[in-house]
Amino acid sequence: MSAHDVMPDIELYQPITVEDAVALAERHGENGWLLAGGQDTYGWLKDRAKHTSAMIDLNAIDALKGIRELAGGIEIGALTSLTEIQNNSSVVAKFGLLAEAVAHVASPQIRNMGTLGGNLVQDTRCWYYRRGLSCYRAGGNTCYANTPEGMNREHAIFGASRCVAVTPSDTAPALVALEAQMVIVGPDGERIVAAEDFFVGPNVDIRSMTTLETGEVLTAVRIPGKWATSEYYFEKVADRNVWDFALVSVAAVMKLNGGNITDARFACGGVACVPQRLPAVERAVIGKPRNDETGLAAGAIASNGAVTLNYNHFKVPLIENLVRRAVRG
Repeated sequence: MSAHDVMPDIELYQPITVEDAVALAERHGENGWLLAGGQDTYGWLKDRAKHTSAMIDLNAIDALKGIRELAGGIEIGALTSLTEIQNNSSVVAKFGLLAEAVAHVASPQIRNMGTLGGNLVQDTRCWYYRRGLSCYRAGGNTCYANTPEGMNREHAIFGASRCVAVTPSDTAPALVALEAQMVIVGPDGERIVAAEDFFVGPNVDIRSMTTLETGEVLTAVRIPGKWATSEYYFEKVADRNVWDFALVSVAAVMKLNGGNITDARFACGGVACVPQRLPAVERAVIGKPRNDETGLAAGAIASNGAVTLNYNHFKVPLIENLVRRAVRG
């Protein structure tokens, strides 16, 4: 048996308070791996593509679990399971967009184990990166997906900067559309970050997909009451209906008055390293009726600024059609 086949020594810590988790994360720095549902973590360790010397298991921290009413909105603990969110009556009634997005994550078994926080902070699924190649995101000087021979069918059409990987999270576009806020606790205390600012592209930080710093823990997600009970639309296109990541997804929330759209937010997944806001689409639909004509006009501008790679040209008509369907309803 080779050394590669042997599980490396990992110290396991199981704090019961957020303060203890933060202290452990700060002490171990980049060697401290925060564990939530484990769906992403165990894949990395099993494939020997990433290593850690200390595992900080957050699952004993009750304060990170549960769904609470909050001034017209809700607060969801970062370790709340996706299944609990999908079935929660308050989420379904007020923020059906999130419940719908959660229902499209992987499979029922994974939703039972997976957590909201884990789904949001999971690393990209670019196979060159996941296989341990020394690409830009791994500290190297090449993007293997963005070469003449690169296989890039699933990769970005927006926001590429050396790296062309995309966000794998199904819940992230929904939370960006709902103007959610991320609650982060670190050595310096608590900070609140808008969901749209929580995710970062390679032009900001090519080694990380979020603003989380070493020693910080995502503790909760707050969704304000602004979009409660609004009209919404979610659709995910993937190669398989279950157990697969989005080729392109759309999450939209709209307010209507007299049949006309008075306010709207659109975010797409699978097209950029971050959930891709579509402000031009939002401006185009406000004041217009929610019908085929408005949908056609909105879809026509949804792909503005897209830069395709060798094998992902199909994402342009796909995002245009998903936006048309979202507006049309």
